[in-house]
Amino acid sequence: MPTLGIITCQILELEFAHLLATDPEVASVTVMRDHFSEGVIEAFEQKSGSKPHTILYAGEYELQSSDKFEVLVRVMELGLHSIIKKLRDTVVKAVFEMAPYVDAVFLGYGLCGNALEKPDELFALAGVPVFLPMETYNHVDDCVGLLIGGRENYYEEQCKTAGTFFMNSGFTRHWKDLIHKNICGDKDLAMSKRMMANYERSLILPTPVMGEDEMTANIQEFNDVYGLRSEVRHGSLEILEKNWNNAKAFVKYAKGPSALKAISMVH
Repeated sequence: MPTLGIITCQILELEFAHLLATDPEVASVTVMRDHFSEGVIEAFEQKSGSKPHTILYAGEYELQSSDKFEVLVRVMELGLHSIIKKLRDTVVKAVFEMAPYVDAVFLGYGLCGNALEKPDELFALAGVPVFLPMETYNHVDDCVGLLIGGRENYYEEQCKTAGTFFMNSGFTRHWKDLIHKNICGDKDLAMSKRMMANYERSLILPTPVMGEDEMTANIQEFNDVYGLRSEVRHGSLEILEKNWNNAKAFVKYAKGPSALKAISMVH
């Protein structure tokens, strides 16, 4: 059976661990191990009861003998979206490095500030299909759009309260690192508070990978520091799961010449 590659950000580590641990079509999971992959490795082991294979770089990957899908995972550093060109260049490089060892690459990213717009052009020379998650007709905007149910829901909440900090599981786990990278950097706390002055609420997006109570506890300090209130809108893994299943189906049943073109539209 084919090997599918996954390249994603730490923010979605729990979602992909859940996806792989609960997918009966996946026989083997190999993770490229570094500091950024620790979360997905731990979460996969907790969910599945077994450790994934680990390697240091894509060239160490060895195909296992199986009649099911095999998956090679690379987890990228969070916060890359703070510099659009850096995110684009880093993801494109990662795809090209993984491509020789897999039959397709599934990206755990959205457009991310249009860093990954025109994926057909970005990945045209990858040599394998590259799947960027979509809702019905559009690429998802980012990891929030992926889990909130798409662009319409995202926009609805932004219209309710413009100063909304959207909190999926990854944001609640890694908010201190994100604030440091994207807002505070080398600046002091007072500066970061001024930069967060227009935010009013944290909108928690519970899904099957993390419930409301745990998410609320994770961001209590964040809310206290920046003076935000918490509100809840239930998220969903539906878009992620649909796109993952479509990518598997494409690779399984369409491994012909057309599969050598980077594919961005998956329905």
